[in-house]
Amino acid sequence: MNYENIYFLGIGGIGMSAIARYFLHEGRRVAGYDRTPTALTAELEREGASIHYEDDPMLIAEPFRDPATTLVVYTPAIPADHAEWAWFRERGFQIEKRSEMLGHISAGKYVMAVAGTHGKTTTTTLTAWLNHEAGVEDGRVGCGSAFLGGISKNFGSNLVLGAGKRLAVEADEFDRSFLRLHPDAAVITSADADHLDIYGTHEAVKEAFSQFVRQIKPGGTLIIKQGVDIVLDNTEITVYRYAYDSPAQGPTPDFYAKNVELLEGGHYRFDIVCPDRVLEGCTLGVPGWVNVENAVAAVALVWVAGFDEGRLKAALAAFTGVKRRFDFYINTPEVVYMDDYAHHPRELAATITSVKRMFPGRRLTAVFQPHLYTRTRDLYPEFAEALSHADEVILLPIYPARELPIEGITSQIIADRLTVPYRLIPKEDLVQEVSEHPVDVLVTFGAGNIDNYCEPLAEMLRECRMK
Repeated sequence: MNYENIYFLGIGGIGMSAIARYFLHEGRRVAGYDRTPTALTAELEREGASIHYEDDPMLIAEPFRDPATTLVVYTPAIPADHAEWAWFRERGFQIEKRSEMLGHISAGKYVMAVAGTHGKTTTTTLTAWLNHEAGVEDGRVGCGSAFLGGISKNFGSNLVLGAGKRLAVEADEFDRSFLRLHPDAAVITSADADHLDIYGTHEAVKEAFSQFVRQIKPGGTLIIKQGVDIVLDNTEITVYRYAYDSPAQGPTPDFYAKNVELLEGGHYRFDIVCPDRVLEGCTLGVPGWVNVENAVAAVALVWVAGFDEGRLKAALAAFTGVKRRFDFYINTPEVVYMDDYAHHPRELAATITSVKRMFPGRRLTAVFQPHLYTRTRDLYPEFAEALSHADEVILLPIYPARELPIEGITSQIIADRLTVPYRLIPKEDLVQEVSEHPVDVLVTFGAGNIDNYCEPLAEMLRECRMK
């Protein structure tokens, strides 16, 4: 990559911003467009990137107007009629997808990829943290870099730069992006029906995951959640299976948790069984049984590469999680408020079930902002079933992201199938609506802009407690 200038179309995306940060660290000149200012774009601007928020080729600064010195990186979420994208194409610029850039950057690294329709961000971030704190490479403890799909609370970033060849990456199935990677070791957490606007059918989703497995390097390793049903026909790799625990019937997984004990505040103590040892008395710095499962997968990935056992157990306990993943704002006996990025029915069901286990006997209110018209159209019965595990539901309108409305597809089609009480409200009314009803355990869900209301909700709930 000999380009002096890197221009990003969609620079504020979580994956795009990590690559932008990487090139800023490398000393390149970085600029880009995004639709709206966010906390991420503000941080990038503080770090040296030049960003504007109108789709106007006239706003592209002079250093980035020369195809000989500028590489353009875009996200698949950019619409086909985007004016700046057309301007760059018409003038012969080198234009690459974010996933292609990640493939270039990972060349020569020991790539540790985490794929799956849910669970991958926390698992990737924990893998990066375990590498940083306990990974052993060439006799040195603490190693590895990472490109993350969320903001790690431990690192305060979605980019980790460290010594050694290890590179933890989130392998995103959207737009088949993960097929640009050729990992040395990989985890697959799930292969559920999602992104059907891209794939068409669940079978096509599963075939893409099978192709991802075929791209693991010869002599490499796959760690797949037990029960994930995809074709595994790469005969040149080692396959391990992991699970939350060992089932009473059926095959025993290679990695799993046992002696799981619920502690105060929803945290757990547990042992992790590996093929060659048992890591006894582990605790995880974030609560929730679903995170115990993510920890098993991350430990398995680091086990393949090598680790210091004592430091690894300390690192598990010191892990503080990812913003918007099981993200607690308030956790008291009087009221609990948590935010989570879950936007697929399986994610919703897993998180709601986990929260119910953590706080038995307490009333759970789930606030959900559906993400994408197509996902809602394809999965609305499953959304309703998952949300019905809560005690009551507050539904917000669909967040469209890159999509235009689809006739007849609104949050009401989810509401019509709920089996628990619900309220369907404009998102602008959320804080007021919550303030007018008793709250015990509140969780906000969604991949849209619902996180804009997290701090106002938390502030309101704290004030109500003090009255």
